[in-house]
Amino acid sequence: MIKEVATNKIFGGWQRRFQHYSSVLNCDMVFSIYLPPNYDEQANKQKTPVLFWLSGLTCNDQNFVTKAGAQRYAAEYNIAIVAPDTSPRGESVPDDDAWDFAQGAGFYLNATQEPWSQHFQMYDYIVDELPSLIAENFSIYTNKIGIFGHSMGGHGAITIALKNPEKFTSVSAFSPICSPINCPWGKKAFTHYLGEDQSRWSHYDSCELITAATDRLPLLVDQGEEDEFLQEQLKPELLLQACNKYNHPLNLRRHQGYDHSYYFIASFIGDHIHHHAQALTKTS
Repeated sequence: MIKEVATNKIFGGWQRRFQHYSSVLNCDMVFSIYLPPNYDEQANKQKTPVLFWLSGLTCNDQNFVTKAGAQRYAAEYNIAIVAPDTSPRGESVPDDDAWDFAQGAGFYLNATQEPWSQHFQMYDYIVDELPSLIAENFSIYTNKIGIFGHSMGGHGAITIALKNPEKFTSVSAFSPICSPINCPWGKKAFTHYLGEDQSRWSHYDSCELITAATDRLPLLVDQGEEDEFLQEQLKPELLLQACNKYNHPLNLRRHQGYDHSYYFIASFIGDHIHHHAQALTKTS
């Protein structure tokens, strides 16, 4: 059951926000959804393709909704966009004082270590629970779903798409953490969430998953050259090497002068929605 907490009209469609209880995460969660203009105007409730956006460290659903400018393009292509939170939250959910771990930093994986395992099951939430909830409450195609994200969310989008090609038709990312097992953010999160056994870490690393991908889903990745996290944390060259080695289609675009912010995302969000629309609006 979902409860609406906000709604605003934008570009002819509706930006709506809902709260619900997640049995997977064992807490209340929020998500935002943009419904394009044709959605409410279609008397026969014709279904709409849907994109899932995964945000980065410290963010929630509102960063994307208010800063990316995606609604304009979603309205143009008649696509719904769902933006979940980045982790479980609440007084009952364990947290940490660091900004790059715990609440706000779920890393889109299923934690196996206490105390995190009781709540931090973001992989199952994004792959199963939330799409089912959306399908139950909105008229969307269950076989026309794309996924994209930024930074930690870019990591989540790519890994989830690679592991679930039967569920996700298209994928893209802005400034993704390309190989968490090889960067400080990833090593910290994986150690706490998954434990010291690094063989488990490869299940959530894009570069490792490329080696065994069963479906060569084309990747669109945009990266700013002035990104302050480029060298130490993001490492797009590792993703490029993996894709070249295993012949996985990758369009890696590097942009001079752009940083890690939503100014960068807003500059190229139209290209990404076009990328997804080409796949999602094909006749079945």
